[in-house]
Amino acid sequence: MAKLNGTKVVTNKVRLSFAHVLEPHAFEGQEPKYSTMVLIPKSDEETLNSIKSAIKTAYEDAKSDKLKGVKPNNLKTTLRDGDDEFDTEGQPEFKDTMFINVSSKTAPQIVKRESGNMIKTTDPDDVYSGVYAMVSMNFYAYNTAGNKGVSAGLNNILTTGKGDFLGGRASAESDFGDMEWDDDFEDDDGEDMFS
Repeated sequence: MAKLNGTKVVTNKVRLSFAHVLEPHAFEGQEPKYSTMVLIPKSDEETLNSIKSAIKTAYEDAKSDKLKGVKPNNLKTTLRDGDDEFDTEGQPEFKDTMFINVSSKTAPQIVKRESGNMIKTTDPDDVYSGVYAMVSMNFYAYNTAGNKGVSAGLNNILTTGKGDFLGGRASAESDFGDMEWDDDFEDDDGEDMFS
């Protein structure tokens, strides 16, 4: 189901982390951008092969210009191994994943499916670090301050399912859903006993 068209890839179901897609975010010393880390299961060979093909196409398009002198096996890309770069015991979401950082100066369109229709959303409950989604991205060569490689721009996002929040945030349901409630917690008027 992943799609490849030249340097453009639409992923299968992935997971978003460090999602700054509703408001632009500036990392130290950089201009504000919309960005997210895309976590791709290593078992999703279709998406990973599409990404590798798009990287190769971006390289071929720029090897005599922006990437002149860069050999394919020395090419820097943003596709990296989660098992190698993260402590997967402390951050289990990175276990058995590859990840890629994507960004854009312009806001991505974010959509969800509801009652068989695709509708735009800017609701933080629909798109956050931990949500499952399909992501459209475009690969391009760069040559900036002596650094050469291939990166990816963020196009659009289709959310496909809720996931646990990443980065320490939890849902109210996960925090309080398993609590046993005592009848004394509320008084007869239904008001909180701490009011």
